[in-house]
Amino acid sequence: MTFSATTPAAAHDQPLSAVFAAGRRCFSFEFMPPRDDTGERQLWTTIRQLEPLEPTFVSVTYGAGGSTRDRTIRITDRIAAETTLRPVAHLTCVGHHVDELRSIIGQYADAGVRDILALRGDPPGDPGGAWQPHPGGLDRAVQLVALVKSLGDFGVGVAAFPEKHPEAADLDADARFLVDKARAGADYAVTQLFFRAEDYLRLVDRVRAIGCELPILPGIMPITNLKQVQRFATLSGSQVPPETVARLSPYADDPAAVRAAGVELATQMCDRLLAEGAPGLHYYTLNRSTATREIHAGLAVHA
Repeated sequence: MTFSATTPAAAHDQPLSAVFAAGRRCFSFEFMPPRDDTGERQLWTTIRQLEPLEPTFVSVTYGAGGSTRDRTIRITDRIAAETTLRPVAHLTCVGHHVDELRSIIGQYADAGVRDILALRGDPPGDPGGAWQPHPGGLDRAVQLVALVKSLGDFGVGVAAFPEKHPEAADLDADARFLVDKARAGADYAVTQLFFRAEDYLRLVDRVRAIGCELPILPGIMPITNLKQVQRFATLSGSQVPPETVARLSPYADDPAAVRAAGVELATQMCDRLLAEGAPGLHYYTLNRSTATREIHAGLAVHA
């Protein structure tokens, strides 16, 4: 069975792979599925505030262990139907039989969503726990990439890890896993959050050394709350560098100063990444638009 996915917006007719191939910078925003109706209203306020920036795409995460699947699918479908934005649908292997994955992909296609971010996902209940595939499901993201590509004309993105995936033996092995996903059909990658430009740049070097030209979007999370971002970093297998902590620690009792310094650091890193050849930026918004808009407005280069 195959699905022919289409989007209602003519501006989205061009595949993301063609956007990258043309050398145009890609700016995108990522949202989290809200836990309740109040959070969902806040999310839609953020979406409407960011929509005028005309991002290349936006995405909605799948939640830990696939816990927010239904809300994620509903919000992604609504973005496709009610906004001018191009939604990229997250999908993980966690807790799904292959038949269920096929059904979810078909649901996205029916809603006009033709772009999917294919992820293995974290073990449900304990992101640091041992991975166990669902019986009848898939074991690795590379298998999910192949499945999505077999079901229609979808664009597929994957995850990349500047500080390596926690389960990878070393940085080189992790780069080879990313190249495997590209060879299975992935069109681009989005990195986990990181705070040293060098970590991203060395990842790109390792992938290019293997002979792979996969576009790799750096994932950017501004530090507006140090403890919160340290927690997110730990969950994703990365860390906030000591020099960054040292830069922000003097403002520990002044949230506004922490936020201002965090936005400044992120803007400086983004400018360097773009100057060094990054194909764009992927902003982790935490469902708030202000810091993201400040960073984007402060960039030296936008096009």
